[in-house]
Amino acid sequence: MGNGDGKKKIAMVVSECSFDKALMPLFLGSSGRALDAEVHIFFTFFGLNLLKKGFKPKLKGLMRPFTGMMIRKMKKEKVPVFEELIDQCRELGVKFYACSTSMKLMNVKKEDLIEGCEVAGATTFLKIALEADVTLFI
Repeated sequence: MGNGDGKKKIAMVVSECSFDKALMPLFLGSSGRALDAEVHIFFTFFGLNLLKKGFKPKLKGLMRPFTGMMIRKMKKEKVPVFEELIDQCRELGVKFYACSTSMKLMNVKKEDLIEGCEVAGATTFLKIALEADVTLFI
């Protein structure tokens, strides 16, 4: 599989925007790039919020008040926080895709999104996923 040059390809779909669902694809994306894999992340439905400028993910439900504590712990342990992971992934060449249909449904404009993401439909992502060595739904 991969892209024909022997490089492995990883494709992920992110459909939620909670703290854990925000970090996991970014940790995996940067790790995949460190292994020299091509990494594509497709953000759809509520996951699309993660590509919006200034968005800050929070823990879910009763854990929400502990978001700040978790961020402080991450910084203390020198684990990159959300904004740092987004920047790191972009610098490493992880490809971000915003779902065009979700953008329409959620009234999100291209200018609302962070730099470096492409607007794409499900068909575009499925073409990538069909060639991927690893496909994840987060």
